[in-house]
Amino acid sequence: MWRSLLAFLTIWAVLACAGGARAAGPCHTNADVWGDEALVNAGSAYGMEWAPFGAIEYGWMAYAPLIQQELHTRCGPGTPIFASQLAGFQQTHGLAPTGLFDAATFQVLRGLWQERRPFVIARARGECPDPPPINQLGYLVASEEHADRLTRLLRRDVLDAYRRLVAAARAEVPEVAADPELLQIFSGFRDPEADAARCAQQGNCDGLRRAVCSPHRTGTAVDLYVGQAPGRGVDSTATASREVMARGATYRWLVANAGRFGFVPYVYEPWHWEYVRPWDPAFAP
Repeated sequence: MWRSLLAFLTIWAVLACAGGARAAGPCHTNADVWGDEALVNAGSAYGMEWAPFGAIEYGWMAYAPLIQQELHTRCGPGTPIFASQLAGFQQTHGLAPTGLFDAATFQVLRGLWQERRPFVIARARGECPDPPPINQLGYLVASEEHADRLTRLLRRDVLDAYRRLVAAARAEVPEVAADPELLQIFSGFRDPEADAARCAQQGNCDGLRRAVCSPHRTGTAVDLYVGQAPGRGVDSTATASREVMARGATYRWLVANAGRFGFVPYVYEPWHWEYVRPWDPAFAP
């Protein structure tokens, strides 16, 4: 019975994702050309077995908002417009323009997203950015810190940009306006030595690199509360947990708008954002 129920739910999810791939509407205007690819993408969005970050995952809906943003479309994975936009992206980047989402296409997308993070570029050069001088750091206020996970500090210009981002989100997104917890920070600047000691003590470093060199050491990385799945933590990397976050209006607004304020995402963690503009001397105390 369980397998029958699972099969039913899978079919329902595929159809829901497709949104009626051959129906009328702005996202279905070229269904005669890309309708079949739309249906395939609708199925793979929930059922594709792959390992983009090492562990097996099923489906790619957790990444859909960032992919849609890169393809310059709001149309969902199960629509002909998404397939046609994806084909255009593939052709531009030297891939076969199939209009079908696959691991090779994701690797190109991932590379583009990573290249926009100065911290990643520095690590690729074998460098670990120094933490900022203490006089460049400013204190968060209590209403900006999520629950009891106190973060206290961010680089002053980053803190100013964060506050402008939150003000805009509260003005533009009813979900954020109604819930003061959304977009609170649960991790900001982390002292490199203290961070390494915490990782070693708790055994949750995800490898030596994070303990030795985390982007949080720069004072420009923030972990934002964007919601959570029932029974999961605010930074749970379980696929189902990340899908819940990705479906939320808060995360989708960030994907579309955080760049206005200087922030770029880390694709694997919907909560993690990095400020990419250089230190602004106007914020020196």
